[in-house]
This record gives sequence, structure tokens and C-alpha cells, in this order.
Amino acid sequence: MNFQLNHIPERASGERSSGITMVMDKGLSLKEAEHFIESSAPFTDLVKLGFGTALITQKLKDKVALYRSAGLKPYFGGTLFEMFFVRGRYDDYKKFIASCQLDTVEVSDGSIRMEHTEKLDCIKDLAKDFRVLSEVGSKVKGADLPNEVWVKNMKTELETGAWKVIAEARESGTIGIYQSDGSANRELIDAIMTEISVDDVLWEAPNKAQQAMFIKLIGANVNLGNIAPAEVVALEALRLGMRGDTFFDFLPEKYHDRKL
Repeated sequence: MNFQLNHIPERASGERSSGITMVMDKGLSLKEAEHFIESSAPFTDLVKLGFGTALITQKLKDKVALYRSAGLKPYFGGTLFEMFFVRGRYDDYKKFIASCQLDTVEVSDGSIRMEHTEKLDCIKDLAKDFRVLSEVGSKVKGADLPNEVWVKNMKTELETGAWKVIAEARESGTIGIYQSDGSANRELIDAIMTEISVDDVLWEAPNKAQQAMFIKLIGANVNLGNIAPAEVVALEALRLGMRGDTFFDFLPEKYHDRKL
């Protein structure tokens, strides 16, 4: 903070367990990653190298080391895990992520058919050596899970060793916990919140309206993911009531007579 203004929500510093911001790196160069770190590292916790891009990212290990040196937690998108798993190369996947000196991994089944017991076995195994993010929900239109299955899967994946469960939305924000027009699937979101601690869920929210909705619903320290690198500072401002969408959400009632 460049000035200590009153009635600004408190945000934890250092390694956060809530109020997490996960950024999606879809192909930043090393120089672009350096610029991102300069502007946004204090407001970022996790950096996902999206999809399967880790296989084609130039200077991959240099990028991972750069993020780690800035205090960020880089990891590879769950699609990469699925690419190895569907080919019967799970052990090679573990060797690959270990060789890149990652301490965080994502397990997902959004693009392939995978028995839930198989997914739980992978979570349990990986949790021995890594911090596991487990994504729930399909990336395929029409392959929606019933709400009760979403909740059940989240519960069992947390119980098996996942650090956080990710609520799927894709980078477009038009599937999973959202409708095809990007609006919230509140029935599903409410079902999750009824059964799962919000601190254990990382909600994918690539669009501003989705981010504002979760901040209003849960508070400044909601876990949000799939944030574009250029939008991190703007998201932090949204969390702190520094944009019109959340301007009055953290102000006492006595100030609300100033609302337009």
C-alpha cells in the first residue's frame, strides 16, 4: 500500500492458505515473466503453465526457476497430467515434474474418461512428494456432473490428500461452475459451499464479473484462479474495494448514502 487508507480489507502476505490468486501463463517469454513478476508477484501465489504448454515452453526450467525465485509456486496444467496418464506414462510424468523441481502438481480428468478411484490413487501417490491441486469438472460440453457428484468428488479428493480442489471453468469461463454465457451456476456453487469449506476451493474465474461475484459472495480472501497475467493488479484492486464493482462492499453503512 502506497498510502494506508481506512476500511481496506486485510490481505495476508507471504505464503497464503486463503485469498489465493492463481495466474495462467499460456506462453509468456522469460522477459514477459520477469515483467509480470515486477508488477504482480506480491499479489500472486500460484502460476499455472496452462494446458500442455510445458512440453513446448522454451527455457522451461529457467522459467520455473524464475517463478520460484520470486516466491511463486509454478506448476503444470492438469491437461499435461492427463496427456501422460492416457498414454500409460504416469511414472514418466512424475519423473518429468521432479526434474523441473516443482513442488506443486495438478491432477485432473477434464478431457479423458478416468475412474474416480484411479484419480484418487494418483492424488494419494503424488501427495507423498508434492502439494496436490485436484481439479473437478469436465472441459467437454454436455459431460456435466450432477451437483451431488461434484460435492462428493471434492470431498473424497480432499480427504485423499489434495491441498485444494479446483472448480473447473476453463480459461473461457463458460463451463463447469458457469453457464455457457459466463453467468454463474449458482445452484452448483451453493451446493459446493454448503458442503466444502471455501478455503479449500480454488474457483476458476477468468472474467471480471465472475471475480466480482465471488468477492461479494465470499469476501476479499476468496481463492480465485485462471487469472490472466495482465489482470492480477486489477483483480487485487477488485478484492480491496478499489473498483466500482466492489467499491461499497467493504465500507461501513454510514458511507452508503453516497451511493449513486
